[in-house]
Amino acid sequence: MTTRLSTRTPAPAQGDRARRALPVAGTAVRLALALVWGWAGWTKIQDPAASVQAVRAYRILPEALVTPVGHGLPALELALAVLLLAGLRVRLAAVLSALLLTGFLAGIVQAWARGLSIDCGCFGGGGEIDSADTHYLREALRDAGLLVLSAWAARWPASRFSLDAALAP
Repeated sequence: MTTRLSTRTPAPAQGDRARRALPVAGTAVRLALALVWGWAGWTKIQDPAASVQAVRAYRILPEALVTPVGHGLPALELALAVLLLAGLRVRLAAVLSALLLTGFLAGIVQAWARGLSIDCGCFGGGGEIDSADTHYLREALRDAGLLVLSAWAARWPASRFSLDAALAP
């Protein structure tokens, strides 16, 4: 009896494919988060007074903290965008992103529950608006989706074209 040997290379195991796909997916997640944080920070830093007004509208912080938070948020968002875009300290940036998004999500939900009529100020602007112009559900779902992406990047920070990979020993 003759045994026939196959000359075909065996297909990679399912786990191997998934492990190779993680850095590609990680790159997409990292760049998507960088884009969102960059956009949010850039629009707010252009009008610091509106950023302060947006923070004040939530009626959560004492007045002494409203201005520092209103001015600090755009800088933090831009810093996250730079870290994520460069792929530097991705896990740390993703954890900070998740914490910030959790705070934003809580702010939106509490404003909705308290019946406040405000623009979230997520991408500039913010403050009191007509109740018919609120979009709390959409804003909460958006932030929840971004929170999932941040959790992904924190769990699987490896990505292509990143400084983390270039600096790894």
